Amino acid sequence: MTSVYDLKPRFQALLRPLVGALVARGVTANQVTIAAMVASIATGLALWALAGVRASLFLLPVVLFLRMALNAIDGMIAREHDQKSRLGAILNEVGDVVSDAALYLALVPALAPYGAHGWPIALFVVAAILTEFVGVLVQALGAGRRYDGPMGKSDRAAVIGAIAFLVGLGVPAGWWLDGIMLLLAALAVWTSFNRARHALGES
Repeated sequence: MTSVYDLKPRFQALLRPLVGALVARGVTANQVTIAAMVASIATGLALWALAGVRASLFLLPVVLFLRMALNAIDGMIAREHDQKSRLGAILNEVGDVVSDAALYLALVPALAPYGAHGWPIALFVVAAILTEFVGVLVQALGAGRRYDGPMGKSDRAAVIGAIAFLVGLGVPAGWWLDGIMLLLAALAVWTSFNRARHALGES
């Protein structure tokens, strides 16, 4: 299934010089992972605090892109510079779930002044967390970590970033946004089935 995740090798190639510079300065993979989580939580809190300030929505696409970059960087440091660890694996998985919850649940107050309803967003967040849970759970079956789409972490970031940008520009968030969030939730559930199905085939 096509996913933004398929672009990861090209993205990593662009980041490799930066990764080398960070490692040379003593930056570790775990530090980058924690930085991504802290930035996500801080942004989520800022969106809650600034609910009703339309320009604050522009924070979301910027931070989502930064988070994708940091997630790629921590993985490259771990794999390519011999920093893999059990702690790193735990931080990576927990960080993804915490960051998703912090950023996407903040959409409830951030978009409410423009006509969006909270329950479709909350449903999307639950479905998004389910995709990551299934992606990790299948490892217990002897399969590898699954990143299948169509609504993986990178896909969610791309779509939500675009939505926040549009509403930030002045597009009213009403029934159409509720519909999109429900569609994203359905795609996330489909993603969970895909990951489970492919893992069962692999194992």
